[in-house]
Amino acid sequence: MPREAVSALAIRPGGIYVDGTLGGGGHSAIILGQLSEGGRLIGIDRDINAIAAASKKLNIQQNSAFEAVHGNFHDLPQILSDKNLDKIDGVLLDLGVSSHQLDTPERGFSYRLPGRLDMRMNQDTGLTAYDIVNTYPEEKLADILYNLGEERFSRRIARAIVSARLQTPIETTLELSAIIEKAMPRYGNKANAPHPAMRSFMALRIAVNDELHPLDLAIENIVNYLNPGGRISVITFHSLEDRIVKTCLNRLAAPCTCPRDIPYCVCGKPPQVKVITRKPILPSPEELAHNSRASSAKLRIGEKL
Repeated sequence: MPREAVSALAIRPGGIYVDGTLGGGGHSAIILGQLSEGGRLIGIDRDINAIAAASKKLNIQQNSAFEAVHGNFHDLPQILSDKNLDKIDGVLLDLGVSSHQLDTPERGFSYRLPGRLDMRMNQDTGLTAYDIVNTYPEEKLADILYNLGEERFSRRIARAIVSARLQTPIETTLELSAIIEKAMPRYGNKANAPHPAMRSFMALRIAVNDELHPLDLAIENIVNYLNPGGRISVITFHSLEDRIVKTCLNRLAAPCTCPRDIPYCVCGKPPQVKVITRKPILPSPEELAHNSRASSAKLRIGEKL
């Protein structure tokens, strides 16, 4: 939803914006097209390959309005401090794994393509999917699959993984995918059914990159740095992410901490945002026709008061 996500920012041509998940630079290209002289865009990504590709696409050498940062949007306060910025006008987040990462076999994100189990967005960090799959106790592995992937057969899958790794380490994505598929119950070949390993791979990716635990704090930090009228635009791709974003924006829109049995607010905490999307914006039929990966996408928007 590139057009919808950028439109949600209500771009001010001379404003300062952050693309917190730079990826291939698609969203940034649209934002830059709406900035005038004095406008500024900072693109952040954990993946150094994404930084290089997006910088080339956006012609960073000839575009003084754009600056790429190898980092994590969770560290936005430090990044802005390094740039001597105390306020910005909007932030766009496109959460989850990028198409480029999924389609690059050696990154180890895909259950359909051969590659070593990796799944790190920042390849400078230590923990990999291989480490989790081959070293975590069965109970902890099952908890990851259930809590982060909402995989209801997590216990069966974890048991199968531990049994397989006793024979030989699980080295590749296709090895793991086959183990998971074999562990799953058979229901016949349903049309358009998700791949049996989809939820497990998603859970492992989230665990490797620690995607969920600091997300609400990151959103709160972003809101603190927005100018009045500035917006945060967030695209999510699964229910856990969407629930965190929705809950955080609603909390910031109604921050009262008074006990529920008190008939009126006495804490006096003012709301910080206005929730623009009471219900999330979903992909259009036209986008789904040429981009099936957008089928689970949801866009939520908040505006700083």
